[in-house]
Formats: sequence, structure tokens, C-alpha cells
Amino acid sequence: MINGLYIKYEYAKQMLQTELEILLHSFEHKHGYNPVEHMKSRMKSISSIEKKLEQKGLNNSFLNIEKSITDVVGFRIVVSFISDVYDIVSLITHSPNLIVKERKDYIRTPKNSGYTSYHLIVLVPIYLENVVEYIPAEIQVRTVAMDFWASLDHKIRYKFKEEIPEDVQQKMEEYAKDIQELDYKMYYLNQVMSKYQ
Repeated sequence: MINGLYIKYEYAKQMLQTELEILLHSFEHKHGYNPVEHMKSRMKSISSIEKKLEQKGLNNSFLNIEKSITDVVGFRIVVSFISDVYDIVSLITHSPNLIVKERKDYIRTPKNSGYTSYHLIVLVPIYLENVVEYIPAEIQVRTVAMDFWASLDHKIRYKFKEEIPEDVQQKMEEYAKDIQELDYKMYYLNQVMSKYQ
């Protein structure tokens, strides 16, 4: 049943990929540099969608997917500095071709685990048989340091099938703060470097 809907998400992914590439190219042309280290995209597998619906206590239907799962399409944009995160977020939110449905700034307000990133849920227009539909997609914008931490955090949590032991959790929170501090130090270094350019 999901397969038919899945095609729409594939179209949305292609549309969003193109839009982001155009926005980033425009930014580079205007500012003379490209702040993006790399950009990745993914589609949630059908089995992951079904599992998420089950966790939410919902049956497998088009309506439940469209209403309750906003990250079937996902993009991650990794940049050099914290200031670049907000530049890219501004670029996306001012795009006339995307509608920002939700935003979460985990940089200013990190998760308890120490996770930091900026999340956007955007609505992507797709055109099918003279009808415009808006498909949700998640965009995560983060620095290289934030991406490093998120990757390790995921691997550590995956090793513990249940709750993470308290001593490990404390160390994770401590190291997350170290990485955040390094991110801000690099930001300030970049500010100093800009004076010489």
C-alpha cells in the first residue's frame, strides 16, 4: 500500500535536491564561497516507515504517513562554522519554492544528550497531473563538529539496547560540551581570520 505514496516522496526528494543545489550555487555566487562541506540525502525505507507507524500506535495507511511522519525524505547539510548554519537556514527559509512548516534550533537549546543541530521541516511542491501537492521533508543543518558528535552519539546509543548507564551518559554530556566549546572557538577564529581578508 505504501509503494504508491513512496513515489511521491521520491519526486519530492528530487525537487528538494534541485532547489537546494540552486540555492547553494546562488549563495556561492553572491558571497564568493561555498560554506557546505557536504550534503547527503536519504529516503526512509518502507520497513522503517511501517515501524515508526507501529511505534506511534497507528495503522499502515496513506493518511497516517502523510499526517504523522515528516522525515520520509531527509537531507543533511554539513557546514564549516556555526554562523554558516544560520546562513543556510536563512537561505532555505527565504526560498519562494519551499514552505517552512516547523523549525527546531538544537544549537541554542541542545538535547539532553548534548546533540546539537538545526532542524527544518519543509513542504516541497510536486506537480502531478496538473495538481500541486506538498510533501514534507526534514533538513538538518549542522557543523562538522556537530556531525561528528551526532554520528558517535548514534553508535553509542545503538550499542545499549536499553538505557545507557549513568557513567557513560555523564561522559557523553561532558564530551558534548567539549565539542560545542570547540565549535565556538573555531567560529571566533573564523571571525578573526575574516579581518585579514
